[in-house]
Amino acid sequence: MSNSIQLIVHGAAGRMGRRVVALAADDAKFQLTAAIDHHSNPLLGQDAGLLAGVAAVDVPLSSEWPEAAEAVIDFSLPTAVDDCVRASVERKFPLVVATTGLSEQQKSDLARAGELIPIVWAPSMSMAVNLTMKLTQQITETLKDVAGGIDVEIIERHHRFKADAPSGTALRFGELIAEKLGGDVNHVQGREGETGERSRNEIGYHAVRVGDNPGEHTIVFGMMGERIELNVAASNRDCYASGALAAAKWLQGKPNGLYNMFDVLGLS
Repeated sequence: MSNSIQLIVHGAAGRMGRRVVALAADDAKFQLTAAIDHHSNPLLGQDAGLLAGVAAVDVPLSSEWPEAAEAVIDFSLPTAVDDCVRASVERKFPLVVATTGLSEQQKSDLARAGELIPIVWAPSMSMAVNLTMKLTQQITETLKDVAGGIDVEIIERHHRFKADAPSGTALRFGELIAEKLGGDVNHVQGREGETGERSRNEIGYHAVRVGDNPGEHTIVFGMMGERIELNVAASNRDCYASGALAAAKWLQGKPNGLYNMFDVLGLS
């Protein structure tokens, strides 16, 4: 491996891709090798650094994959992820998949691709979010048998442009909690009308879409007489880009496998 990690950013013209390019340009541990986007993007040919709002990096936005690189960060769309995974596997590039909203089939495909290359995938690249997930597991483990039981509700807030709800991060919080609760857990998305008394085995999800909110999650543990609330909020998108870059660094020299941000942060 060279002194600087040769980095490809896939989805480089998007909001998150531009932030990855900008932060990588300011990090001596990375050398941007390629900035890739869809072949129909009208911005192809423009300097990726200028598109990201920083100094020129002499790397044009392109739809062509180079043959040499040491890491790929994908911040694109679910419809574009499959091509990125295929190209990375063909060239044996370590891959960070930061795109959300993947289908169950795509998650299965990532697991199979992880047999051929090292991959980090997580619903959120934020270090704070993943630390909060670990705290959520610990709280659930401690409270799962409390007298009277616990009621778990997950409230997530995102910008008006977000296309999926609940967020992948909210759903991952719910999965981690359900694993600790054990048994059959009913995942309820919102409530309306005569719902009747809340069951003891459900997790509620509530999606709020407002303005330019880059992401906020509140996990509520309600008990008889008291409650715990965990809140994690981003003030801008750089936390996701920084987490993806940290994952790309961590992947260097790792054996093939499908990893997550718990692995990157040493929380597994």
